[in-house]
Amino acid sequence: MTRFSFDISARDGAARTGTITMSRGEIRTPAFMPVGTAATVKGMKPADVRTTGADIILGNTYHLMLRPGAERMAKLGGLHAFMGWDRPILTDSGGYQVMSLSDLTKKTETGVTFASHLDGSRHLITPERSMEIQALLGSDIHMAFDECTGFPATHEAAKASMERSMRWAQRSRDAFSGTGALFGIQQGSMFEDLRAQSSKDLTSIGFDGYAVGGLAVGEGQAEMFRVLDFAVDMLPADRPRYLMGVGKPDDLVGAVMRGIDMFDCVLPTRSGRNGQAFTWDGAINLRNAKFAEDLTPIDEQSPVGQWSKAYIHHLVRSNEMLGAMLLTEHNLWFYQQVMAGMRAAIGAGAFGDWADAFLTRYRSRCAGRSFCRRGDAE
Repeated sequence: MTRFSFDISARDGAARTGTITMSRGEIRTPAFMPVGTAATVKGMKPADVRTTGADIILGNTYHLMLRPGAERMAKLGGLHAFMGWDRPILTDSGGYQVMSLSDLTKKTETGVTFASHLDGSRHLITPERSMEIQALLGSDIHMAFDECTGFPATHEAAKASMERSMRWAQRSRDAFSGTGALFGIQQGSMFEDLRAQSSKDLTSIGFDGYAVGGLAVGEGQAEMFRVLDFAVDMLPADRPRYLMGVGKPDDLVGAVMRGIDMFDCVLPTRSGRNGQAFTWDGAINLRNAKFAEDLTPIDEQSPVGQWSKAYIHHLVRSNEMLGAMLLTEHNLWFYQQVMAGMRAAIGAGAFGDWADAFLTRYRSRCAGRSFCRRGDAE
């Protein structure tokens, strides 16, 4: 069985399309990974997630270590069997959630001691424990344990944070069992010299793939793209490049322009639960009264195309769970349509024209609308 390989089939400028091959299946890149925080993509059955076009989903180490517990998950057959998903799963390291969801954390060189957001119980997570948890879950792609630098950060603070992440990256590599794949995470906040040092350190350690971390933390799209303009090319060109926690559709297109291959974000599922739908003409809010008598579908090709905007508006305004379910399914489908469109355009050598047409149409509705902003991590 193939443990991990990445083959690039076409390039168009910095954008590229290819295939990651693993024992549980192929992942077409550029790829968007729906977020299944607690062993579920909220509101979706696994088979329906697959039908939207997803090749891989993301699970969350922090949440799963607390409930139901990593050791219990292993006893129950692992995350794939537990949730009924037989394709690849990437698990994050838990580092971001430890630092963002817990009010009481203590960071040391050893790791992070934190209080559970569920019951206040105290836990210690280290690079070694993160690798152990991800192995117990049965993850296909493990992420190295890192410290996500806050924004804004001074150069001095970002340097100290990045250097700690690189020491933790080495410990993660040393503790990795060798089953599946392991990705390292580039840090360095908004600073080019720190990103360069981080990339040099990670490449020296050696990973199957590389993530760009520390973005989508409040810096805004223009600043994110400025960092990606130098940060992506610092990573090995023959390995997948993963932008963590991003984003809205035009974020994805702009990042693929700059050489990114993989994404995850809660935005399509969270937006679905809040009455928002993504379309080729921008995002729309189905709570708005103007949809109360609109008998057209969100998109005729959508898996929810048989239902009108008026019906979904009614469900959303009535707080019926079906409304959230239908919008979640639509949004995940739309995101996969965007990824498929990019893959086809790159393969045809027409990505620039495709991206220009997409961005012009998509942004025409989104200008100034709050619900078009990029989401945060779940």
